[in-house]
Amino acid sequence: MSSPSKRREMDLMKLMMSDYKVEMINDGMQEFFVHFHGPKESPYEGGVWKVRVELPVSYPYKSPSIGFVNKIYHPNVDEISGSVCLDVINQTWSPMFDLVNVFEVFLPQLLLYPNPADPLNGEAAALMMRDRPAYEQKVKEYCEKYAKPEDIGDAPDDDDDEMSDDEEEPSDNEYDSSDDAVAGPVDP
Repeated sequence: MSSPSKRREMDLMKLMMSDYKVEMINDGMQEFFVHFHGPKESPYEGGVWKVRVELPVSYPYKSPSIGFVNKIYHPNVDEISGSVCLDVINQTWSPMFDLVNVFEVFLPQLLLYPNPADPLNGEAAALMMRDRPAYEQKVKEYCEKYAKPEDIGDAPDDDDDEMSDDEEEPSDNEYDSSDDAVAGPVDP
């Protein structure tokens, strides 16, 4: 790679070409949202989160900043700010990693294997250690309440631009704006 900006551009394009929906913030490539689905066979399955990503100027040599926008119940995610406590992002980041790694490996691993010994959400960590079934139930409640596709502006799988069968385009006659239609017949 010739420069961090080229690498940032390539990593972002790779992420956009994958299965993730990416929404740019402003016009630059520094900040964007990624729609992230909870891992299968976990209490997070079925949940969809909008994750804010900020790339530092020195990316990929410095890790991206990652935060959940909609609420998630997890020992290693701050419930208020959405900040993530994840060693691979915060301390052991390497330029070998890219943005796709974050969403295909690191975040799914975080949700599948929480670390209650290093919590950002003490309540979630305590509940997980004390009563795992109650913790998983609370995770599912949060998914139901805060992590539905419509909560992040994601339509289920319909294309918003297409009209439904109930809607019809107005006919040409409905657009007719002849003088007769507006003012009526002319008096002789």
